Order: sequence, then structure tokens, then C-alpha cells
Amino acid sequence: MRRVRVITKTPDQPRPGVRPGLCRHRYLTAYYMIAPALVLYTIFVLYPISQGIWLSLYAWDGFSAMQWAGLQNYRFVLDDRVFWLALQHTLLFAVVVTFAKNALGLLLAVLLNRPLRGRALFRIAAFLPVTMAFVAIGVLWSWIYNPTFGLLNTVLRGIGLGALIRGWLSDPQLALWSIMVVDIWKWTGLHMLLFLAGLQSIPYDLYEAARIDGATSWQRFVQITLPLLRQIAAVSVTLAFVGGLASNYDVVYVMTGGGPAHATEVAPTWIATTAFRFGSFGKASAMTVILFGIIFAIAMFQLVVLTQQHPLE
Repeated sequence: MRRVRVITKTPDQPRPGVRPGLCRHRYLTAYYMIAPALVLYTIFVLYPISQGIWLSLYAWDGFSAMQWAGLQNYRFVLDDRVFWLALQHTLLFAVVVTFAKNALGLLLAVLLNRPLRGRALFRIAAFLPVTMAFVAIGVLWSWIYNPTFGLLNTVLRGIGLGALIRGWLSDPQLALWSIMVVDIWKWTGLHMLLFLAGLQSIPYDLYEAARIDGATSWQRFVQITLPLLRQIAAVSVTLAFVGGLASNYDVVYVMTGGGPAHATEVAPTWIATTAFRFGSFGKASAMTVILFGIIFAIAMFQLVVLTQQHPLE
């Protein structure tokens, strides 16, 4: 019997024909290339996070010397009724806008992925609000919602639906939902773009084979389109949910300032009020740490659930 010589290679050994110095050079080159991004990430992300956690353990008004408070700030947050009300509003805001932005974005992507006349113009029109500053959008929609001369009430009055006229930003039952509409209007175009990129990456042969097998349009959408958009959906849903939790300060502040009677108060606006109006930076930092923990946990859960592999992938 012919002997077969088995050569074992440990992971530390270089590949045959590759010099060890060349491998080390490649690793060093990779480290050098990511070093600038790592430095910026440390300065602008990791360092502020650590400073926020450290500041949450002190009592500080921004001017006098800081005093050690330990967990006292967190005890204050646990007893702060307005913060927990704002957190409820924040979670409701995030859930509603995440569902609406992704549903409308997917619908627009499917419609604008078809051969239509003027398709490029419709895509630009849908994406245009994304490029606008939230301050300008807040002022614009405040005029639209104005109960006296606002466009929305004027249109309702003109078409004979005067019974539906409301104080859209002064009614505690409607104010938060009215702001949600503004956020959905602004960001739907971004999610449309994400789904549109995903749709254009799906091979047309899959649809053609399903059509030959007798699959209907709805079956092709459910069995082919949705499974192959899972990775895009994971990114889109995570962006929308994290944005709904942490990036709603500007639109709420410009349109209502958290009122009326805290009806539109969200966590970022109450954190800013606690820090800059009441001068309690330690308590505001404790609120920020709690909000960061909630966002991080939810984002990780979303990525784990939404990025599970599908048989078609």
C-alpha cells in the first residue's frame, strides 16, 4: 500500500510559499488603515459615553464644583414621573414610525421599481424631504397644522369636512400623533431608497421561474421578494427604531417643546430640559445612560432576530 504523508499545519504557520514577514506586513497595513477611524470613533463615541456614565454619578449644575452622588441620580430618575411618561411616548413614537416608514418605504420601492414614465422624478420627490433640515420641516408643518390659517384645516373646511377641524398641536390626544406624521413624511424616502437598492439586487431569473411555475404576483412577492430583503429590512428597521428613540428631539422641540402638559414630551426633550433648564446635569446624564441601555438592548435584539438566514439566501 502506498504511504500517504499527511502534513499538518497549525494556524500560526504561514501558507506554503508565503513569507512570514509578508503576512505580518499585511496585518499591519490593515491596522494602519482602520486606525484613523478607530481614533475618531474613540474620541467622538466611546469617550463621550464614558464621560456620560461618569457624570451620572455626580451632582453638578454646570458651574459649581461637582459633588459625588453615587446612585442618587438614578434613584431620582426612578421617581421622576415625567421621565417615565416621556419614555412611554418615546417607545410609542419609535414603534409607530418604524412600522409606518418601513411599510410605506417598501410600498414606494415596489411601485417605483416598475417601468413607469417619470419614474426618476417620483423617486426624487419621495427622497426630497430627507434632505431638508428638521428645524425647517418643523416650522413648515407647524404652519400646516395651525388651527387658524393652517393648510390642513383650510382644506378640510373647503371640502366640507369642517367637523374634522382640530387643534392638531394643541390637543393632548392628537399632538404626538401629528408629530409622528411629520417624522414619517421626512424619512420614508430614505427607507424607500434602501428597499429599492435591495429590489434591484434580486435576480430577475427567480421571478421568471416562479412565473413559469404559475405563481401569482402576491406569491412571488411573499416567497421571493420579502425573504431576499431580510438583510435590508434588518438595517432599515434598526435605523428607524433607533432614530425614533434617540433622534426625535429637534422636531418635538420646534413644534411643541414637549407640550401641551407634557403630552408630546419624549426622553431627549426631557433630558435637555433637566440639564439646561433645571441645571441638573448629573440627573440628565443618568437618564441618558438609561435610554442608551434601552436602545442598545433593543437594537441588538433586532439585529439578531432580523438577520437570521433564510433558505433562499
